[in-house]
Amino acid sequence: MKKQRIAVAYSGGLDTSVIVKWLQEKYNADIITVTGNLGQKKELIGVDRKAYKTGAKRAYIVDLQKEFVYDYIFPALKAGALYEHTYPMATSLGRPLLAKSLAEVAIRERCTAVAHGCTGKGNDQVRFEASIAALAPELKVLAPLREWEFKSREEEIAYCEKHGIPVTATKENPYSIDENIWGTSIECGVLEDPMIEPPADAYQRTVAPKDAPDKPTYVTIEFKEGVPVGLNGAKMDGIALIHALNDIAGRNGVGRLDLVENRLVGIKSREIYEAPAALTLHFAHRELERLTLDKEVSHYKAKVAHDYADLIYNGLWFTPLRHSLDAFINETQKTVNGIVKVKLYKGNLDIAGRTSPNSLYDTKLATYTAEDSYDHKASEGFIKIFSLPMKTYYRVNKNGLKKKKRLVKK
Repeated sequence: MKKQRIAVAYSGGLDTSVIVKWLQEKYNADIITVTGNLGQKKELIGVDRKAYKTGAKRAYIVDLQKEFVYDYIFPALKAGALYEHTYPMATSLGRPLLAKSLAEVAIRERCTAVAHGCTGKGNDQVRFEASIAALAPELKVLAPLREWEFKSREEEIAYCEKHGIPVTATKENPYSIDENIWGTSIECGVLEDPMIEPPADAYQRTVAPKDAPDKPTYVTIEFKEGVPVGLNGAKMDGIALIHALNDIAGRNGVGRLDLVENRLVGIKSREIYEAPAALTLHFAHRELERLTLDKEVSHYKAKVAHDYADLIYNGLWFTPLRHSLDAFINETQKTVNGIVKVKLYKGNLDIAGRTSPNSLYDTKLATYTAEDSYDHKASEGFIKIFSLPMKTYYRVNKNGLKKKKRLVKK
């Protein structure tokens, strides 16, 4: 019987470290690990050596940073996609690209199957498997966490100790951490209790707001067609800009989120996120759109942003609908050009200024000074026409306010 070859989406964390060894024992297979560089820092240190030590036949580290920033992050930023109006979806955005890279390596290595380390009650299993189904439907997908014998992370840690598998998770520090350039997600351990405040050691890339500088930091962000192209007066590529903004905002305590969110699989989960650059850029982009988009486009785009975020979160990146929504979004972004000044102070983001060559803000129309050019007399006719449907309805149906008898004290 020909030996199987299985490509594993490998982070070097607890679950995927166990998977490499477990698949070897379960399937008698050669394991090819695939690690995508999405701008994470800690996870990449020694990850290939760890894979080989765990038993991998070959270990790929694929630099996906540029593709991630320009083909995934920036489209979501232009869309204003925040899941449940809050979460910038760093993990959600990374999964379809990791699945794409996994499939490409699997085909190159003539694998018959791919495997991921997602749990049976998580969103990521859907994101990986839906993406593989779209891009490489001939590949079989294995999900060891849905079928293996381990019932807890503590049992996995014991398995690693037994087989000499190096992992950073311990029984005292059992957090599950996923990091990329757009943000970090932290779960498990005491965080599973929504009444417990996240311990200080749960946070990875932001200082506590109380420990942030006592003076505010100001940053200016330049956008061209909805994409950030400059920071503090210097032109920068997307990767460098996000890394720099992560450092600046993180030092000011900006970017922490503590959410109870609705998972795709039907349960609520408590998640801790850190996204200093993501939250700052979404804030600045939204303020610039307030200046440059007309009312109807702005209001309609808010509806699209909600749907776009749901598509990302639900693992439907590679769908005709998402591609079609991009066409609308890109059209709206042609005038989203300019500079936004943001004040960062002890975890807070405040607008400190904005300007655009495409600004729809007309001082002479908005002012209450002698420079006012607004035609006030035109309002009377406008109000009559605007309110005519309501006036007609209540006149015909006699449902307006009725005179009430005045109560007289005796």
